Amino acid sequence: MDYVNLGNSGLMVSKICLGTLTFGDPAWRSWVLDVDGSRPIMQQAFDLGITFFDTADMYSMGASERVVGQLLKEMAPRDEYVVATKVHSVMGDRPTQRGLSRKHIMEGIEASLERLDLDYVDIYITHRWDYTTPIEETMEALHDVKKAGLTQYIGASSMHAWQFAKAQAAAESNGWTKFISMQNHYNLVYREEEREMIPMCIDQGVAVTPWSPLARGFLAGNRHRQGGGASARAQDDPLAAELYYRDADFAVADQAVEIARKRGAEPAQVALAWMLAKPGIVAPVIGVSSAAQLEQLCAATDFQLSSDEIAALEAPYMPKAVMGHD
Repeated sequence: MDYVNLGNSGLMVSKICLGTLTFGDPAWRSWVLDVDGSRPIMQQAFDLGITFFDTADMYSMGASERVVGQLLKEMAPRDEYVVATKVHSVMGDRPTQRGLSRKHIMEGIEASLERLDLDYVDIYITHRWDYTTPIEETMEALHDVKKAGLTQYIGASSMHAWQFAKAQAAAESNGWTKFISMQNHYNLVYREEEREMIPMCIDQGVAVTPWSPLARGFLAGNRHRQGGGASARAQDDPLAAELYYRDADFAVADQAVEIARKRGAEPAQVALAWMLAKPGIVAPVIGVSSAAQLEQLCAATDFQLSSDEIAALEAPYMPKAVMGHD
């Protein structure tokens, strides 16, 4: 496993980040693993050299953070890993239990730390843009979270490039902490981030750590044009059908399958190798449901695609409306 700086910061992370949406409570989603089901994956992650772990308050409504916190304590001392969690999503019925207000951020970080059983997180990430809270309020609150020692760095997730620029400008003009990372929606079948967000991050030295690099499993090459697929997640993931499943998407996936067949690899490895070769990409956030899947995907860090193979993968792509900001 290779290790790189997260953007312009001094924080070193593994080139693969393990996302833990699949850790938590199976009652939340049928494909989610409890602590015992998650343990072999976490152990495999450490065995493979992964040191970067990503969760969120809303994953299994807090249960993911509890599982992640328990397993991290079992497996490694605090100075050997980097953990990120997120704030913004609906965490209750009341209007104060969501968004990026100062109140929710301050209460959110305390609740996340309690569930993770940690004194601090390494990166505290805004999960989405809050259209109802002034960005100055949000950035000052995040700065105060950092100054209080509850997080070491702050990051952001999906938003428009102009929104990200506005947030960074608010922080810079007031002497507050700026975002060091952008966790955006990006993969072979959703490349709209190449227009503005990724070039902006490259220019500003912000690390790009995409979510859903395999398009929620779509790029594994086992989805059906009539909908769904063979895996448990494919049969219980309505969001995937909203984001992908167009004819052009299947044309891209078919190219990945064909290249994988010729190279003796798996389509998911081809899709991840493509992403790792793209400018600005620091550490894709991958989610898996087994230790074997994780080992297979980590092999993509050593998988080199030719320029012709990259061109073949990209040729069928058709532009889309912006997706993943909600």
